[in-house]
Amino acid sequence: MHSCVCLVALVALGAAGCAAQPRGRILGGQEANAHSYPYMASVQVNGTHVCGGTLVDERWVLSAAHCMDGVTSDDILQVLLGAHSLSKPEPSKQLHDVQSVVRHPGSGPDRIEDDIALLKLTQNVSLGPYVSPLPLQDEVRDLAPGTLCDVAGWGVVSHAGRRPDVLQKLTVPIMDRNTCNLRVHHDGAVTQNMICTESHRRDSCRGDSGGPLVCGDVVEGIVAWGSRVCGNRRRPGVYTSVSTYKDWIKNAMNDDLTG
Repeated sequence: MHSCVCLVALVALGAAGCAAQPRGRILGGQEANAHSYPYMASVQVNGTHVCGGTLVDERWVLSAAHCMDGVTSDDILQVLLGAHSLSKPEPSKQLHDVQSVVRHPGSGPDRIEDDIALLKLTQNVSLGPYVSPLPLQDEVRDLAPGTLCDVAGWGVVSHAGRRPDVLQKLTVPIMDRNTCNLRVHHDGAVTQNMICTESHRRDSCRGDSGGPLVCGDVVEGIVAWGSRVCGNRRRPGVYTSVSTYKDWIKNAMNDDLTG
């Protein structure tokens, strides 16, 4: 997202803190209906939520590469599925260990390009009404400006840094990339591999990074970066475009590129 505080803006902090651009929360949204997003994942390091993710297969979760910045082999990396509340017991919850992480080779702590990663779980998840994958957009296209898409997450919900215990949701309109790249906004930093959304008082924020931008029941984007101050209308939320990386995703999952 932006420099360090927003979901819709896709500026999630990731596991280690702010990157060169602010990274991912949901500001100005509302509590989601419990278990209405069965593909939502909470990526956790040592038992603490750090980022969102999307279940895309029985064994794989899609997230942002910057969420893995600072995570070491000594850390316990897990994915929580089927959750509405992060803290309360819920029969639907499934907590899975991560076997391996496949980061896009072009990603890095000081880069906003190629901000995508796949997390392979140690075992298949149990699919059902509370846990199910969401299809990925495989048609490379630019969404029409004004198209309404959903984002969800457990990221910061206030400028004071308050974190919710239950899943939040927000509907945001797509912004034209050329407009997003105007000097008053992101000044040319948004590439063809990224998607912008309007962020006037409604945005993703810290802790939302890695979560999905869902348009028409497919994953179109991944919360990536945005504004230092979530909800700043001058700094639209920015997402990694999933369709651009469809071949890399398929190859990674099919070839099991786990290093």
